[in-house]
Amino acid sequence: MSRLLEGIRVLDLTNVLAGPFCGYQFAVLGADVIKVEAPGIGDLARQLGADAGLNAAHLGASFLAQNAGKRSLSLNLKKPEGRAVFLALAATADVVVENFRPGVMDRLGLGYAALRAANPRLVYCAISGFGADGPLRHNPAYDQIIQGLSGVMSVTGTPETAPLRVGYPVADTMGGITAAFAIAAALVGRQSTGTGSFIDVSMLESTLVAMGWAVSNWLIAGVPPQPMGNDNMTAAPSGTFRTADRPLNIAANKQEQFVTLAELIGRADLVENPLFASREARKLNRAALTAEIEAALAARPAAEWSIRLNAAGVPAGEVLDLPSILRHPQVTGRDLVKHIPMPALPAGEVAVVRSGYRLSGGDPEPRLPPPELGQHSRAILRELGYDDAAIDAFEAGGVI
Repeated sequence: MSRLLEGIRVLDLTNVLAGPFCGYQFAVLGADVIKVEAPGIGDLARQLGADAGLNAAHLGASFLAQNAGKRSLSLNLKKPEGRAVFLALAATADVVVENFRPGVMDRLGLGYAALRAANPRLVYCAISGFGADGPLRHNPAYDQIIQGLSGVMSVTGTPETAPLRVGYPVADTMGGITAAFAIAAALVGRQSTGTGSFIDVSMLESTLVAMGWAVSNWLIAGVPPQPMGNDNMTAAPSGTFRTADRPLNIAANKQEQFVTLAELIGRADLVENPLFASREARKLNRAALTAEIEAALAARPAAEWSIRLNAAGVPAGEVLDLPSILRHPQVTGRDLVKHIPMPALPAGEVAVVRSGYRLSGGDPEPRLPPPELGQHSRAILRELGYDDAAIDAFEAGGVI
């Protein structure tokens, strides 16, 4: 069951993050994901990451993170022979995913209309910054550009520090996961219609949809969202609090949770204080309430408070860095990190994270390491019926 998409072929023409992240969701479920890359260059992410040596080898950590389980075909789509190979490959595929600017694939003669003629059952997904139409459709789009335009940066940070970029590429990630969901839905729909479809994914729109609460507060309540730092706009005390050693997140969003919290920290009197007695009063007097709570929390470390509060039904959690949470038994016990043999790396293996869910029939996980550029070109071309002489000619002519 962990290979629910076995038999599905995905042609992944994408670069960097949004598209590769989309393709990775299919690879971990057993689909045959063929990463189509420009010869000699490949995905730009091959040169991105914290290890300069891996970047120079075109195996950057950013690439390794999103491309395990895929096969790499280096193919020059600017050459007629390369386009012919791709058309032949598209005829065997279920899905094509690309994240070029709108119009690029059409100019190559490989847009949706051309590919649909070769394969009416094809699901074609185009991921771009702004979608296939609109005044910004031809603008280049990077995650930070989308974060700024979408309003994400305007609500991140405090009133003094905003606008701030979220610390990971959230807009790229939302675009990728949106595309994966849309493709999966289109594949299900194809079972009844017998035909494929064109999917137009906008990173800007995907990000705005993910900001549902903030968007709705403006559209429905007429209240523009504001940067509130680590505080929760819907309740107090709900946010990040100082303890004896490290920050602690507490979400006492319900009245009974606030009452329990006050008792556990030895400040039951806060419940009767008119400044804090009601939900709305606590929101209006958030700063004063935070000061009272932090004075009591200073008596114990965050880990101890987390155990006490959660046991009593008050949601709480330490604020950890990434190495700490990856070592946490909650993460290690569920085998989120997978180690795949990869002789091309100095360590002989690569560590990647699987998808954020488990299946009763086994965890979804990639069965192949991230590919070297063009590693599977010959094998894929042989599958299409090309003999070694033709493949040699392709290689000599810069087609692969």
